[in-house]
Amino acid sequence: MRLALVTETYPPEVNGVAMTLSRLVGGLRAAGHAVEVVRPRQLHERGPGPAEDFVVPGIVIPFYDALRIGLPVVRRLEARWRAWRPDVVHVATEGPLGLAALEAAERLRLPVTSSFHTNFHAYGGHYGVAALRDVTLGYLRWFHNRTRCTLAPTRQMVGELAEARFRNLGVMARGVDTRLFDPARRDEALRASWGASPDDPVALYVGRIAAEKNLGLAVEAFLRLREREPRFRFVLVGDGPAKEGLMRAHPDFHYAGMRRGEELAAHYASGDLFLFPSVTETFGNVVTEALASGLATVGYDYAATREHVRDGRNGFVARFGDAADFHAAARRALEARERWPELRAAARRTASGLTWEAVVGRFTADIRAAACLA
Repeated sequence: MRLALVTETYPPEVNGVAMTLSRLVGGLRAAGHAVEVVRPRQLHERGPGPAEDFVVPGIVIPFYDALRIGLPVVRRLEARWRAWRPDVVHVATEGPLGLAALEAAERLRLPVTSSFHTNFHAYGGHYGVAALRDVTLGYLRWFHNRTRCTLAPTRQMVGELAEARFRNLGVMARGVDTRLFDPARRDEALRASWGASPDDPVALYVGRIAAEKNLGLAVEAFLRLREREPRFRFVLVGDGPAKEGLMRAHPDFHYAGMRRGEELAAHYASGDLFLFPSVTETFGNVVTEALASGLATVGYDYAATREHVRDGRNGFVARFGDAADFHAAARRALEARERWPELRAAARRTASGLTWEAVVGRFTADIRAAACLA
């Protein structure tokens, strides 16, 4: 299969969408498929980019200056796909570049599929533009319904999109690299740099430090836990626009900044409790990374937490959007401290079955079927 995969974000940019697409592309290429990644030029790039990528001009995203969106280069894409005609175009993001890909593919009568990765319509309330929710959702529906199928990360998300009148839906699950994310990477020297002794509990947050991640609830939950256990430490891994204010308000927390690869894996494995109160995820790759690393997760009953966390067995689950229940789940996690070794082992077992090979195989079959490829 010859596949053009269109995305506004790709490694080395750090976010769940970039990581997922990188794993997908790697798996497809390893299986013998020809994959061209169509993406904007990244901030660090000066040359033409890797040979297997088709790089187009981009501009900085408002509110998120670490990333760029691609320009609507319809004619450039049309010329490229006349020269290198893909069997199918898969659009992973809905920005100007994704829209240009739709237009170019339609002109060339190429089959187009898509995937739904980000709840952009849910972000507005966190940035003072809640009135745009319906407009954004309407655009996303119009965009995806122009494609032959839309793949979402969970059955729950498929149901929500169906209720919003999205059509031709399927599931594209997420895997996790259990060789990278492994409890064996626990590092007592790293914990000591956080001010934690071997017996001190550490709560961890990994992700973008921004309003849409509902970090205020994670902070409040941690502070309540620390009232019960004064030796508790809180480590935040990531970066974002809310970081500076959080550092001023809570200088006693440890801010690890952006981490990648083995450094990130060591940070996960060196924690004990994973606090994840976000209510805007389509999936939440950090949850499966935490499970693979042997952390007991506290999260809301939706997205990756609903798919993979079982209350009291490998983590603790709160009713979606219920802050009081999130606090109760965090409290139950602390009260179960003697069972943490059992919970950590169960979390690891859960993650061990989430392979990227299976995800790539299912994706390939779904795309072939949607594009009517033999």
